[in-house]
Amino acid sequence: MIEKETCAIHTEFIKLGDLLKFASVLPTGGEAKLAIQDGVVYVNGEVCTMRGKKIRPGDKVRIENYEVEVVAE
Repeated sequence: MIEKETCAIHTEFIKLGDLLKFASVLPTGGEAKLAIQDGVVYVNGEVCTMRGKKIRPGDKVRIENYEVEVVAE
């Protein structure tokens, strides 16, 4: 079962590594970097290995059994 959460951002976008920390998916930037490099992070259903990928409202980020949908606030 996938745990789903919504994350509201105040800006036009947030970088993928920052989102994983901000949404408390991973506790540190180092862990986010490793997870992204290992290819276990999906953006809109596709593997993403770019830590600086711009995530915008409407995008969905998934890692293992955890999914975050980004919305504008």
